[in-house]
Amino acid sequence: MKIDILTIFPEMFHEVLNSSIIGRAQKKNLVKIKIHNLREWTKDKHKTVDDKPFGGGAGMVMKVDIIDRALQSFKSGHKVLLTPQGKTFKQKTAAALSRKKHLILICGHYEGFDERIRSLVDEEISIGDYVLTGGEIPAMAVVDAVTRLIPGVIEAKSLKEESFNKNLLECPQYTRPEEYKKMKVPAVLLSGNHALIKQWREQEAWKRTKQRRADLLKQVRLHQ
Repeated sequence: MKIDILTIFPEMFHEVLNSSIIGRAQKKNLVKIKIHNLREWTKDKHKTVDDKPFGGGAGMVMKVDIIDRALQSFKSGHKVLLTPQGKTFKQKTAAALSRKKHLILICGHYEGFDERIRSLVDEEISIGDYVLTGGEIPAMAVVDAVTRLIPGVIEAKSLKEESFNKNLLECPQYTRPEEYKKMKVPAVLLSGNHALIKQWREQEAWKRTKQRRADLLKQVRLHQ
């Protein structure tokens, strides 16, 4: 997969994209990520990417002509605008994006985007009902969630057992020591009986989801 990120703060991405799983995925050539400074597509000496909003108001607005020129420089790619007004990013969204060959992520900043920019993209995504200073952190979240789903990046078995798979939260996990401050690991996990362990994990996943995210169980029932 190829991922291109358009931003006015390229320096924010270095540590995140070159560390841990994402860094290893790039070294294995499973994903190629490139950061582009939107100011490269400006034509004035000040490299201006924003301007005052028509009609007045606070803040500055990202210019449509800059974004348009940037997007035209790519021959292909699924174009994603990161904005609080987009559809909420979920695991199924990450899975769908992981099947794309080429993603182009556009990071906003300041007051927002010129409305006409929305007509230039394929999809608008929000990572939650809150406002950040820019689209850089949402872009990092999307890249992380998508990259780990690319075949070969993470062991397939691990992906099947984690939260939001089949709309369930992951079951409780334990490791050594077996007892800590009188808190013990459930005996079934020490039994060696794989059938019972599997059953326990499934039951605990349902129980945890019911306690913390009952809304997810409604979706499970709808698809049964």
